[in-house]
Amino acid sequence: MGKPTGFLEYERVDGPQTGPGERINHFNEFHGKLPLKEQQKQGARCMDCGVPFCQSGCELAGMTSGCPLNNLVPEMNDLVYQGNWERAYSRLEKTHNFPEFTCRVCPALCEAACTCGIHSEPVATKANEKAVIEYAFQNGLVKPHIPKVRTGKKVAVIGSGPAGLAAADQLNKRGHLVTVYERKDRPGGLLMYGIPNMKLEKEVVDRRIRLMEEAGIRFLCNQDVGKDITGEELLAEYDRVILACGASEPRDIAVPGREAKGIHFAVDFLSRVTKALLDGEGKKPFFEEVKGKKVLVIGGGDTGNDCVGTAIRLGAESVIQLEMMPRPSEERLGSNPWPQWPKILKTDYGQQEAILKWGQDPRVYQTTVTEFLSGEQGQVVGVRTIELEPKKDEKSGRMLMLPKEGSEKEMEADLVLIAAGFLGSQGYIRDTFGVECNERTNVKTRENSYATNIDRVFAAGDMRRGQSLVVWAIAEGRRVAKQVDKSMMGYSNL
Repeated sequence: MGKPTGFLEYERVDGPQTGPGERINHFNEFHGKLPLKEQQKQGARCMDCGVPFCQSGCELAGMTSGCPLNNLVPEMNDLVYQGNWERAYSRLEKTHNFPEFTCRVCPALCEAACTCGIHSEPVATKANEKAVIEYAFQNGLVKPHIPKVRTGKKVAVIGSGPAGLAAADQLNKRGHLVTVYERKDRPGGLLMYGIPNMKLEKEVVDRRIRLMEEAGIRFLCNQDVGKDITGEELLAEYDRVILACGASEPRDIAVPGREAKGIHFAVDFLSRVTKALLDGEGKKPFFEEVKGKKVLVIGGGDTGNDCVGTAIRLGAESVIQLEMMPRPSEERLGSNPWPQWPKILKTDYGQQEAILKWGQDPRVYQTTVTEFLSGEQGQVVGVRTIELEPKKDEKSGRMLMLPKEGSEKEMEADLVLIAAGFLGSQGYIRDTFGVECNERTNVKTRENSYATNIDRVFAAGDMRRGQSLVVWAIAEGRRVAKQVDKSMMGYSNL
């Protein structure tokens, strides 16, 4: 602990960011960085407390508290304070394959569990991490991990999202020959086509992919496993197969009128926008289907917020976001103590932009759609909604959101984006390997294991645990790599 009184001497200061009024005119990242000297002061605020929950990654009340990767947070923060950026990167790299992703898109579980945050602002660990990894890239510290010896073992990784990339990176370091299959035209999975550019610019993803290719990892795009190639063929060619295809089956809104035109799944919409930008179409007017339209987003999570921000950038006339659950409290409740994840109101970038543009929060709470309304041409023109109210189920004790009588309304909508979450992995991928799934259609693995019911086939990431965070996917990728390595070599030093 380099600065025992740092948390008393320095206030938390976040890096500059482009204001909502300006950033809605482009799709670029809008979070800037502090000068390195100023960032060192943020490292000084770390208390090096006796029980660093920030790096624990433990489960409390069904939620993760601290980093699932068990990043050595106090040690890294201390090295940031000292200005020893090379050693800070070395410390970070021990537990983390891709800090450049999480420092941009992670909700910072480490900061939510920071001891300093009990009575003050938590340490800016996420910004410290960004300063470390970007310094490392700019100064040539991030190099391809080219193994000195190859084992001759071959592993196929299906899916190039964060779980697949982490597994591939780890196994390649060990000397195995790794091939990553991706059904889209570019590798990166949800990092490339699920997260908008303003949160994660795609050059950041491409930069890492290039390093992995230099290290000897092979990426095969436009290869849809289960359609273009079978599981039987892959098992005949490779010693092990890792399924890391994500929880990519979107949850639908099965109500009358769903067949109307102009109703899209959020992930499909966001993917098309990203692809258009990557293909150069963003230099000219594009996505006219959004411009001047009344957009309705169904779903209040991160993906819903991304749809709000994207629709604003594409010139929507208005955006409304429906949320089934009640409006969260602005302060922690007694039932949600530190170091649990704080279940409090969060106003994200898209909602901030909507508030600036239209003068009100776009979110409508405790409301769901009961019917889609269409015009003469079959195009959606509106929805019927009903309010929901929480009621406790006497048998299970669970709180249910039930329709409130007499609360039906109609709402105009020219374009509807369904961001209601995901149901699990897609059936055709499971079927081609014959792997079992649980009641949530996630691939089932043995207890305390990533191995499926099919010999030599493993699963990790959202495909195994369900829809989750990028940081959890990376953690899963690292852990499945260790088990795969041990299953082939008899031991693992990963």
